[in-house]
Amino acid sequence: MHCIRKDVFMDKILLIDDSILVGDSLKAILETDYDVTVCRDAESGLENAMSGKYSLILMDIIMPDMDGFTLLKKLQDMILTRYIPVIIVTSLSDVQYEEEALTLGAVDYITKPVVPAILKARINAQLRSFDRQMHYKKLAMVDELTGIANRRRYEEEWRMKWREAMRLGIPFSVCIFDIDKFKIYNDSFGHPAGDKVLTNVAKTASSFLHRATDFVGRYGGEEFVAILVGNDAQSSYEFLKMIRQAIENLHIPHNSPVFRWITVSVGGVTVVPKSGDVYDTYLKLADSMLYTAKKSGRNMVVWSDEGKEQWREK
Repeated sequence: MHCIRKDVFMDKILLIDDSILVGDSLKAILETDYDVTVCRDAESGLENAMSGKYSLILMDIIMPDMDGFTLLKKLQDMILTRYIPVIIVTSLSDVQYEEEALTLGAVDYITKPVVPAILKARINAQLRSFDRQMHYKKLAMVDELTGIANRRRYEEEWRMKWREAMRLGIPFSVCIFDIDKFKIYNDSFGHPAGDKVLTNVAKTASSFLHRATDFVGRYGGEEFVAILVGNDAQSSYEFLKMIRQAIENLHIPHNSPVFRWITVSVGGVTVVPKSGDVYDTYLKLADSMLYTAKKSGRNMVVWSDEGKEQWREK
């Protein structure tokens, strides 16, 4: 991997060009206004782009091993990179190349030699558009009631984290938890009180699941979903026990003959995903562990390791 970074609190731009002369020249034009990372080949450029920290990508078309058109296709195929605007900066001036680049997802096409002021103007226009897009995208990914991720965000997150766990060969855990006898609570105290419970449960769970490798979202109704990457089965089980206990410790009164306080039941599974494994298989297994927790008395965590139940509270 051949990349040169400059860590400054500015908009982050990824520049991919195999020419040292062109790369250094463009970096010199841009580095007073942007945090520029220069990559000398498409493979390292792709790897850097997948970090998700860049607001814009500048890249050439003519590169060894992987050309710009192939790289564009790969960037568009991945959730982590498909929303990053890509500007082509190339010596290829034929309209057919410009048409292909724009068709594949590039937002602009600039031919060399570049005019610095025009290059910056076009970059700024795309950055403003990207900021607006990301703002509305984030709003669309948040559950309005609880403030945590919604079902749409979850659909993106599990795909990204599942692929990462498979690539690295590390454990992936998914669990589903829901509020015990929530309908009875709603019927007794009303929906506004129920909304407060949902918000408090979400806030408590998210206070534990705050690492970049963690995820928690509202799955629907009183049901939530959480994902952990890198934790083995037993540590995931113990971690969710802590969350379950923290929710019980909120001591929100429940109008149920069985439960004094609001509690949750949790079902989860840990797997090291391999090629051919299907995520939905393990999501269904987590759901079956949740069913077991409910059937066994609720307010407990039941956990599976590689498809077999291993731990159950009480």
